[in-house]
Amino acid sequence: MEYIIIYSLILAGIVLIPVYIKYKQSTYRVASGNSFIKTVFNKGNYGEFLIYYKLEKMDGNHKLLTNLYIPKHGGGTTEIDLLMVAETGIYVFESKNYSGWIYGNELQKSWTQSFPNKKKFKFFNPIWQNNAHINALKNVTGVDGKDLYFSYIIFSERCTLKKIIIQSDHVKVIKRDRLIKSVKRQVKDSQMVLSNEQIDTYVKLLSKYTLSDEQTKKAHIKAIKAKG
Repeated sequence: MEYIIIYSLILAGIVLIPVYIKYKQSTYRVASGNSFIKTVFNKGNYGEFLIYYKLEKMDGNHKLLTNLYIPKHGGGTTEIDLLMVAETGIYVFESKNYSGWIYGNELQKSWTQSFPNKKKFKFFNPIWQNNAHINALKNVTGVDGKDLYFSYIIFSERCTLKKIIIQSDHVKVIKRDRLIKSVKRQVKDSQMVLSNEQIDTYVKLLSKYTLSDEQTKKAHIKAIKAKG
């Protein structure tokens, strides 16, 4: 038993030490307020961290914000996992740390997560979810530019995107290992729409919706449970 415990501790160290080094190198802790433990042992937070870490290594002038609670028109808030403000626009990322096979259509309310044992689970269309985030952003920024916002739905490498149907040009549904390649291509193919001063202005405006207090988070969760 003692050897099993020692082996388990060594194995955990081998897995966690590289992650800890990335965490210390990243600005994610300051941006999110999440400790290493809260980052690594929370599936949602860990997925967001991996995306954040990849994006902050990109070249060019871009600023990242995470865990934003943006007020919605008519009351309540919507939570944005991760947002990047760059010269080519505002990129809104929704992280889905799912496994299994994923099927979805941009026009359908529900998507499907399927497993080899034939079990299937429905979940709300993440494109619609991110559209709600973008609509809230348009409301607080006062800018409804068609070419300003990009919607990215990022799934973990543990899943397989079997059949995803998308109609909109500014929407991407990809796995995390294709993130940087896809964003770089999007940046290259897009026009410069924001100056350095505008980037700083948007970041300053939106920063007040980050690092929200527990009361805001609890109210947000309560509103979600009331809906569902």
